Amino acid sequence: MKKLLIYLKDYKKETILAPIFKMLEASFELFIPLVVAAIIDIGIASGDKTYIIKMCGIMVALGIIGLVCSITAQFFAAKAAVGFATKLRHALFAHIQKFSFTEIDTIGTSTMITRMTSDINQVQSGVNLVLRLFLRSPFIVFGAMIMAFTVDIKSAFTFVVAIPLLSIVVFGIMLVSIPLYKKVQGALDKVLASTRENLTGARVIRAFGIEETEKKQFAEDNRLLLKLQQHVGKISALMNPVTYIIINGATIVLIWLGGLQVDAGIITQGEVVALVNYMSQILVELIKLANLIITVTKALACANRIETVFEMEPSITEKLPDANFKENKEKNVPQIIFENVGLTYQQGADESLSDISFTVKKGETVGVIGGTGSGKTSLVHLIPRFYDATRGKVFIDGIDVKDYPLKTLRNKVSVVLQKSVLFSGTIRENLLWGNEDATVEQLMEALRISQAKEFVEQKEDGIDSKVTQGGKNFSGGQKQRLAIARALVKKAEILIMDDSASALDFATDASLRKAIREMENAPTVFIVSQRAASVLYADKIIVLDDGKVAGIGTHEELLKTCQVYEEIYYSQYERPGKEVKEGK
Repeated sequence: MKKLLIYLKDYKKETILAPIFKMLEASFELFIPLVVAAIIDIGIASGDKTYIIKMCGIMVALGIIGLVCSITAQFFAAKAAVGFATKLRHALFAHIQKFSFTEIDTIGTSTMITRMTSDINQVQSGVNLVLRLFLRSPFIVFGAMIMAFTVDIKSAFTFVVAIPLLSIVVFGIMLVSIPLYKKVQGALDKVLASTRENLTGARVIRAFGIEETEKKQFAEDNRLLLKLQQHVGKISALMNPVTYIIINGATIVLIWLGGLQVDAGIITQGEVVALVNYMSQILVELIKLANLIITVTKALACANRIETVFEMEPSITEKLPDANFKENKEKNVPQIIFENVGLTYQQGADESLSDISFTVKKGETVGVIGGTGSGKTSLVHLIPRFYDATRGKVFIDGIDVKDYPLKTLRNKVSVVLQKSVLFSGTIRENLLWGNEDATVEQLMEALRISQAKEFVEQKEDGIDSKVTQGGKNFSGGQKQRLAIARALVKKAEILIMDDSASALDFATDASLRKAIREMENAPTVFIVSQRAASVLYADKIIVLDDGKVAGIGTHEELLKTCQVYEEIYYSQYERPGKEVKEGK
């Protein structure tokens, strides 16, 4: 939690004023029992109505002043807590944005969503309550005890016994609860992950008819969460009844001792009432303190979970900021060089890529083909540094990609990922992600090349047509073509198409590749695919097999020299000279 408090530094005034005004309110509250005692011992005892009215007026004034102080304290506490949570959320989001795919894969999407929402909300509530009650409640408890000593020392010793007992109960329950609340948040992560998977994969679940299985799994996750919540809830629920028992027992002792003191003429009836009122104030404040501790316990558990994300350092770092980087392109060198590259994923036992070496000239089209799990996506992800090579080097324009500032490097590369992602808004807004200054003509040209122009123009609002969350109002092929158009708008030097035409028919795929080749200042293109047709006319085809290069060359060369490529190709095309007999 300490590391997160730096986000309160802009709210120093509020964090000081909120407790001060709460202390002022508490101070006025401590005088109320003395005023009540005076009304009983002087006003009622002598029948002085004027005195009673005057003292009641003082009580009302104390109440109004206390109310103003309370509202002011609440304003400052809320301002600080909300501002703190806002800054924390921005900082956490910015930190997550620095993560490579490695960290994102490790933490998990659902866990990061919980950290950004539920956990930060819990911490915000904790900060708010701490600013209002952390000093006020102990101040009232010990202030009431001190005031009780000014009334009667013998009776006040009841407070001396009751308060330590209450402290043991409150802090004991807190120490037990903190680790349990952490487990509760972990179970909540699991429920959120299950919910997310079921909602995003609803079509698949229904297609396989396993709704009942998923319901049972979700019920099991919920049952575990409920069990943990009930367990920690039972422990936390002990706080109020146990504190009531101690306080009520202390009140009985106080009344009994007070009665004896009144009979002996040592104290007055009003002072006994004042002592009971002080005990009641302690009861109320300890209940508030108990609730505060429960909330703070949750907040601390959530803060620790947020801290673990902050403590996770991005594995992808840059040596120089963008402003200090000067690119000196080496002449007469290939645009892209892979030099004995190896890649081992975090917590992976074996290398996913081994000894990858090849060169690519500017403007070439490179096909990357191989079986499932052969490392095709891993290879192209090393170019924009979505992952870092764990062995060997990757060069762009003669410069190691690790020497580039990330912004400069990724400005050189446009990537169309395997899963096409569109964002809610309009088609125009999605395309402008590639280049926010692009003109309408440039957008339409990108749509034409990506074979998306026809269906976009058929829509009533054209490029200003709405895109729902995740692009669910478009088919898979339409989403892929819009994602390709967005990458083309960027006009980057290198275009990576990672199996991004899998939902397109062969004719559309061929038209797309032809249009890209005919582009003015055509980029260097990487086409990752399992279709031989998609890479057939590439200048160079890289064949991968179990993370290793099985062959590099043109289609004709690989058919003669690479058995893996030959098997892939003839699994999709009929071998020449093979006779096909009817009925067999």
